[in-house]
Amino acid sequence: MKLELPPERSDDRPSKRSVIVAGHPTSLSLEPEFWAALRAIADERKITLNRLITEIDGQRGRRGLSSAARVFALRYLGQYVNRLGSLNPADGNMD
Repeated sequence: MKLELPPERSDDRPSKRSVIVAGHPTSLSLEPEFWAALRAIADERKITLNRLITEIDGQRGRRGLSSAARVFALRYLGQYVNRLGSLNPADGNMD
């Protein structure tokens, strides 16, 4: 998976985007890093971003969609790192 995060800026705020969830238009507000992560996950899975968000919506339970998307991205990327092995961020080497 290739995850290209936007440059870190302290003034980045969540951005709202229109998406289609299960055929219905809605909007989702996420930080740029989470939009990038969800795009990378959708690309890896060879599905559209709308399809991925629809899947997240179907599994979110009582959690809000934006929160569910953040948690999904964090868990997915955590599982991805675990499949690769531990990454030591201090030196970039695998343990």
